[in-house]
Amino acid sequence: MTTLAAIGLGSMGYGMATSAVKAGLDVYGFDVNSAQVNRFAAEGGLTASVAEAGAAADVVLNVVLNAAQTETTLFGEAGIVPHLKPGSVVIACATVPPEFARKMATQCAELDIHYIDAPISGGSIKAAQGALTIMASGAPAAFDAAATVLDAIAETVFRLGDEAGAGSAMKAVNQLLAGVHIATMAEAMTFGISQGVTPEKFMEVIPQCAGTSWMLENRGPHIVNGDYTPHSSVNIWPKDLGIVLDIARTAGFGAPIAAAALQQFLAAAGSGLGQEDDAAVAKVYARNAGLDLPDGT
Repeated sequence: MTTLAAIGLGSMGYGMATSAVKAGLDVYGFDVNSAQVNRFAAEGGLTASVAEAGAAADVVLNVVLNAAQTETTLFGEAGIVPHLKPGSVVIACATVPPEFARKMATQCAELDIHYIDAPISGGSIKAAQGALTIMASGAPAAFDAAATVLDAIAETVFRLGDEAGAGSAMKAVNQLLAGVHIATMAEAMTFGISQGVTPEKFMEVIPQCAGTSWMLENRGPHIVNGDYTPHSSVNIWPKDLGIVLDIARTAGFGAPIAAAALQQFLAAAGSGLGQEDDAAVAKVYARNAGLDLPDGT
């Protein structure tokens, strides 16, 4: 029986942790939001101190927001890694720069802990279904140790190399595309409104045409329904596209389209939309053009 410590019970982490419970694993849940911890416990999760869970855990699933939170939850004052048994494995899922993933892997290795650089894709719905895609890299022994957990939370695990960093590099590529596609969807839909094409008609026609994308088909209905309940928030994108552009800058690579998309998400966040669903970037276009979206914005 694999025992799991799941750190981060947000929209993605909660679904992943509950998928592990449904798969029959013993799962300790941790989050700064005590209501989420209580909710998780009501669905079969376990509670304990970090030290107790670390001593019991074979695997740590770390699903926090960014590099700073990853480092704090693993190695900070209340970090879990010092409490883990030798041979345990950390699965780190935050979108981070590749060099940061390599740094974490090195620090874990010094304590005889395996580290899998494991960014995720698929959204909160697939997280709850245990059907995520994971872009992972790490030593074969790490994958062996984490196999039960990976099977419980993911439909597809791409093994991209034996060293940390490769998974994060691939996630940066994905996030460049995803962020650009969301911004472009918002631009196209609001452009359509300016030409008398309703959002409803847009979503009827464009998904059947060459201009469609997964993000368009997933996020477009949020605008049509005027529902900006965050499945993935606007605030995710200044961070993730910022990472993309930092990597590009270091590599001497120009990424002007990613930079343009980033500016639209920054404008949305600066307009007070940061906690709304990332489809709310359409409100920036609508406001600038004097257009109304289905919810009246």
